[in-house]
Amino acid sequence: RAILDTFRGRLLSKEAIIKMAGVEDNMKKFLNADRIIIVACGTSWHAGLVAEYIFEDLARIPVEVEYASEFRYRNPVITENDVVIAISQSGETADTLAAIKLAKSKGAFVFGVCNVVGSSIARETDAGAYTHAGPEIGVASTKAFTTQITVLSLMALRLARAKGTISSSDFRRYLIELELIPNKVEKALQSDNYVKEISNIYKDSRNFLYLGRGFNFPVALEGALKLKEISYIHAEGYPAAEMKHGPIALIDEQMPVVVIATKKGHYEKVVSNIQEIKSRKGKIIGIVTEGDVHVKELADHVIEVPETEETFSPLLTTIPLQLLSYHIAVMLGKNVDQPRNLAKSVTVE
Repeated sequence: RAILDTFRGRLLSKEAIIKMAGVEDNMKKFLNADRIIIVACGTSWHAGLVAEYIFEDLARIPVEVEYASEFRYRNPVITENDVVIAISQSGETADTLAAIKLAKSKGAFVFGVCNVVGSSIARETDAGAYTHAGPEIGVASTKAFTTQITVLSLMALRLARAKGTISSSDFRRYLIELELIPNKVEKALQSDNYVKEISNIYKDSRNFLYLGRGFNFPVALEGALKLKEISYIHAEGYPAAEMKHGPIALIDEQMPVVVIATKKGHYEKVVSNIQEIKSRKGKIIGIVTEGDVHVKELADHVIEVPETEETFSPLLTTIPLQLLSYHIAVMLGKNVDQPRNLAKSVTVE
């Protein structure tokens, strides 16, 4: 439902049109940008990492993704030819607001992506787009993450078409596929009972490792963050190829490893990573595309998601990871909506 609300009035697949006033009114700023700098914190930063892959892949614009809390303190090089995209669910994140003010003082054009109408970030930025996710009651962001990726995907597609970096036929194909995402999310949610069974097996684990490549590396980071936030279990997200540079030392029969292995995203390489984990007796939970055969032969458990363009796969692969975190937290008796020590909006530095 949240993704549908994000699409409303923006995605017109039959006419092959994306309508985003904040982008259209400032098209020259985007098209003439030397680079895009994305600033955000927490889950929004992970959405920014996904956006980096999408913008560079489709629109061929260089992108840098920065923690707002670090960006503001390191005397960054910012020019009038930079576009800064600030992402925040609440629109009140203190460090992101400070990063916006810094970027504006250097002459950069600042575009906001937030959920709360009339928030500070919505007021401080030069232009922006609301995610229209509706109120998110729980402290841990879930639908905010998917709707942020949705808005950023629409932006990247619109800019790609304006720049001519994708053909009209590819543009139309992407729009049709995006329009199918809400139904595919519903289908992904049907794995809930199976994810609950897996959660029961691993709820007493003290460590988890999450691995992904390409578009799904940020999803691995986000999956690990969700588990930490609401179940208080230590979890790390890593690029799958970096496993050999340290984390592989942690793998034994007590270590559950969640591996995102969609068919179109470096599949053979990820299968090789899974084989390495298996040879070291790690317990593998694979997030795979429907109909997968190879990972099923290797993994202890596989959770299927519908097939889609690899560009949009994070919108689907994040669903079972959210469900896994939720069920483990509930089974451990944790307060899923109000985790300890966390606030919905981080308004202090």
